[in-house]
Amino acid sequence: MADADLDAFIRKAAKQNYKSLIAAAKARRDRYLKLAAAAKGKDARERYRLLAKTTLLQGTVAAKRLQVAADNAADSYARSMRNAISAPPAKQAVKKTPA
Repeated sequence: MADADLDAFIRKAAKQNYKSLIAAAKARRDRYLKLAAAAKGKDARERYRLLAKTTLLQGTVAAKRLQVAADNAADSYARSMRNAISAPPAKQAVKKTPA
């Protein structure tokens, strides 16, 4: 992986984080739905269902923000590498020796 482009690595890592975050949000949603099924009152049941819906929504939003941030970082890195390749090499300063 030493020769792999860093922008591809950033995107791959973000994709893995996205998947794990969505999985965690779904697991938490399922937990709240189980609590809703076990709730005795209608108010408690509706509260747990709302919590389940909100949990998945907030988890999805957080995962998308993570994905967008990683895409921006990867694009920025790729753009800076293209600019560095196309830019002429900088001239080195010439030291003057005292005579």
